[in-house]
Amino acid sequence: MRTGIATVCLSGTLKEKMQACAIAGFDGIEIFEQDLVTSPLSPEQVRGMAADLGLDLDLYQPFRDFDGVTPDLLKANLRRAEAKFALMSRLGMDTILVCSNVATATIDDDGLRAEQLAQLAGLAGDHGINVAYEALAWGKYVNDYEHAYRLVEMVDHPNLGTCLDSFHILSRDWETSHIEAFNPEKIFFVQVADAPKLSMDVLSWSRHYRVFPGEGQFDLAKFMGHVVRAGYTGPVSLEVFNDVFRQSDVERTAVDAMRSLIWLEEQSAQWLAGNAPEGTPAAGGAHRRRYPMELATLPKVNEPAGFNFAEVKADDTAQLEKLLGQLGFEFEGRHRTKDVQLWTMGQARVIINEQAASHTEPSIAALGFDVDSPVIASARAQQLKAPVVARKVQADEEVFQGISAPDSTEIFLCQGSPDGTAAWTHEFGEGLEHHGAGTSAVIDHVNLAQPWQHFDEAVLFYTSALALEPQPFAEVPSPSGLVRSQVMETTDGAVRLVLNLAPVQQASGHKTYQEHIAFAVDDLVATARAARDRGLDFLQIPANYYEDLDARFDLEPGFLATLKELNLLYDRDADGEFLHFYTATVGSVFFEMVERRGGYNGYGAPNAPVRHAVQYDSLHP
Repeated sequence: MRTGIATVCLSGTLKEKMQACAIAGFDGIEIFEQDLVTSPLSPEQVRGMAADLGLDLDLYQPFRDFDGVTPDLLKANLRRAEAKFALMSRLGMDTILVCSNVATATIDDDGLRAEQLAQLAGLAGDHGINVAYEALAWGKYVNDYEHAYRLVEMVDHPNLGTCLDSFHILSRDWETSHIEAFNPEKIFFVQVADAPKLSMDVLSWSRHYRVFPGEGQFDLAKFMGHVVRAGYTGPVSLEVFNDVFRQSDVERTAVDAMRSLIWLEEQSAQWLAGNAPEGTPAAGGAHRRRYPMELATLPKVNEPAGFNFAEVKADDTAQLEKLLGQLGFEFEGRHRTKDVQLWTMGQARVIINEQAASHTEPSIAALGFDVDSPVIASARAQQLKAPVVARKVQADEEVFQGISAPDSTEIFLCQGSPDGTAAWTHEFGEGLEHHGAGTSAVIDHVNLAQPWQHFDEAVLFYTSALALEPQPFAEVPSPSGLVRSQVMETTDGAVRLVLNLAPVQQASGHKTYQEHIAFAVDDLVATARAARDRGLDFLQIPANYYEDLDARFDLEPGFLATLKELNLLYDRDADGEFLHFYTATVGSVFFEMVERRGGYNGYGAPNAPVRHAVQYDSLHP
């Protein structure tokens, strides 16, 4: 699959955008007209730079408001078009995007539109230019991709074809299977963009909220499957208008964009394999049908089987050590060659890392996941543009396969064990690899705060590299604003990762992103009592919360009194119950202890505003 991206997706100058696209590995680019108009580079210099970078110049865009106009305006439009065709010749480009008219169309007549498009195609042909006609979702008279294609067929000119844009099609819920009936020689270009499902006018949705494939909710694999079946062989190019992307680091955004196309290519291949056309044998195996566009796939991996460990980095570890001890964790010792500690409770393992931690407040630094094959999982992640994290090891030490997440959290892919043990723990003391076997404490979930400019990138990263499934996102109120929360989890819930786009909280003049690790136990009340006896500083829950809790659930008075006594929070749904408590925050980290009863699969979301408010008060006494 030939990959492309529109320069409008990225921040920076045209030169910076082109360099970033080449670094990310794109085959070609679309030049957005404004990027060229504002650039000090001449068209000839842009052409030469593209050649030096190994980039094709695939599409010049957009040419707006051409069709359905009066004769006088048509004359002016043709003059404008001829100037652009001459410019494209200087650039060495041969395809221009023409959008269906939004602003100046006054005549709703397909015959007239076809006649005017025919004149445009003839003029384009004189200059060796192809016109890709696209139906904008908010076009005045033409807003349906099938309507645009019918006009192309009516004109029947070799230099006029259509452009298929996933956003304009899927935002209107148009059926995509009809693409397969299109003449592939008349599909001149394909653009893809994802988006969250929003209730708003389509123009605003398009201009501000498009995201890269895998970061939204559109069924792009199905869309691409129909495009492939139609016989299209040209570029698949990203056209994403997004306020965040156009403020973010250009090289990083380009890599994220490339990752999204790699992921989409794999997802599209899987859709084709599992959805044979009607009247053909079931897809898959030796009978898989081949299409003119070849779709590459990645090394296949299963979703993680569970958390292997969580790592917290800190300069001064005294508070962390005290907190873990109060929760009931056991200190297992220091690593024999590294300045790190191991603490365990059952199968929940926490590493305290003091290496290169000068002036570092406690923060979550790394997560380990149990996977079937760390080497294969790492190879997949690297093909998805994940940066490699290397750690120095000596003889007889575990070699972890490490990659870096968008928020710089280090992700280590560990060899899973059926009994939940970890062989690497012997590096902290002989026999520890079997310590805690048979007990029930595990890491239940980890909550990571995401910088605003990398939130969507993180969703795609964990989806594509770790096979976690994004759940519907939620917004949680806090005293400093709404917190967008995105749960990523495995099918069985063995791995639960919560990504929060949290407001920046101010503490003593420093910005603090709060994150936490949650541990599941069988008996939370007993765990809380034991922790209290060890002197644990619980997050103090207001009495008003328990009055509201009683009104909502009509709890048994003795049970309600126990919850209040121990600062426990409670939630219940049709499947079960959820008990949990929080510790005070150390640096940017706090801990949560939970007990899941029955089939409860949530996170106590109704209690999140209470937690945010109490933590806010602790930072603003």
